[in-house]
Amino acid sequence: QVQLAESGGGLVQTGDSLRLSCAVSGGTFSMYAMGWFRQAPGSAREFVCAISWEGVDRHCTDSVKGRFAISRDNSKNTVTLQMNNLIREDSAVYYCVADRRGAMGPVMGDYWGQGTQVTVSS
Repeated sequence: QVQLAESGGGLVQTGDSLRLSCAVSGGTFSMYAMGWFRQAPGSAREFVCAISWEGVDRHCTDSVKGRFAISRDNSKNTVTLQMNNLIREDSAVYYCVADRRGAMGPVMGDYWGQGTQVTVSS
């Protein structure tokens, strides 16, 4: 059974940085495309960033381009989301996802973590 565990969320101020991590167990991590989604209260779940299984292809939604970066370490079965210059609109629960087919983007997500809360105050 594939399990994903996010960590690194918290309360920060506008302009601060935060680093989210996701540890994956129970599957073949190096074969999955990995990604991050987020969901704010009253809003639909939103795709944030994704990275291909070998780490070559990366894609982020327009609202975070230039501020967020996704990376992975296949030797440690982890994926990381570095978030810089945070704004209030980034406040949400952030979810780590894994996709067995290599899909990257809003349609990805065979496996999901429980989420970690990020709150940005002004």
